[in-house]
Amino acid sequence: MTSFTPDELRVKANQIRRRDLQAVFEAGAGHIGGEMSVTDILTALYFSVLNVDPNNPLDPNRDRLVLSKGHTACVLYVTLAERGFIPKEEIATFLQPMSRLNGHPDRNKVPGVETNTGPLGHGLPVAVGMAKAAKISGADWKTFVITGDGEMQEGSNWEAIMAAAQFGLDNLTLIIDHNRLQQGARLADTNNLAPIAPRLAAFGWEAVEVDGHNMDELVAAMSPEGRTTGKPRGIVAHTNKGQGISFMSDNVAWHHKVPSADQYAQAMAELEEAAK
Repeated sequence: MTSFTPDELRVKANQIRRRDLQAVFEAGAGHIGGEMSVTDILTALYFSVLNVDPNNPLDPNRDRLVLSKGHTACVLYVTLAERGFIPKEEIATFLQPMSRLNGHPDRNKVPGVETNTGPLGHGLPVAVGMAKAAKISGADWKTFVITGDGEMQEGSNWEAIMAAAQFGLDNLTLIIDHNRLQQGARLADTNNLAPIAPRLAAFGWEAVEVDGHNMDELVAAMSPEGRTTGKPRGIVAHTNKGQGISFMSDNVAWHHKVPSADQYAQAMAELEEAAK
């Protein structure tokens, strides 16, 4: 298990953002806005929270992470590469013919991917099954799942939330990437779930709200310390779509858009400046 300091996590997240930006630009496709919003969450998990081993990705005692918002697969691949699960140079094959780095993650192809995702609303139910399996078998590994906030409009998520509370799955952590935007519109203009934390609490969960770009807050919320016995934990991570890039930040147009050469240069310059 790796345990970075908050400063080291911030440096790593910046590196991941830059490589993700490059990969999307070179591939000519990707979901860059939501990738920028979830980067800090993924970085905190893989470099300070998850008990995983790149040299033994199927270790039965490993923690499980389900990226339910599977359309942000590229940043997951970059994170897995930085953690040592796949070669860093393989990121250049993203979306290329015969590449295993598809637009949505495939557990049969990519080490470190726990389940195929993409159809929104499926990842949390799968994660509930994983957490329940650990309880049945008496195992102490933990399950984490990341969803988008727009994705939480799916009814299957709330069925899973009810089940997790009923089963007392205190080994399950849900992180909601609450960037307030979904494909084509704002959450508030579509089916507004905010505030989300009181809804989770009403369903019997331990609900926590954090700044999704603050490493100290993220790591503290995802750590096992201070958890309520018998309750799953739901973390509402307040984030910005396009975080770190001025013209993408909080801009719904960047859900599924590729920067031009000039935009790419500006975005990379901003991220490089932030790294100093």
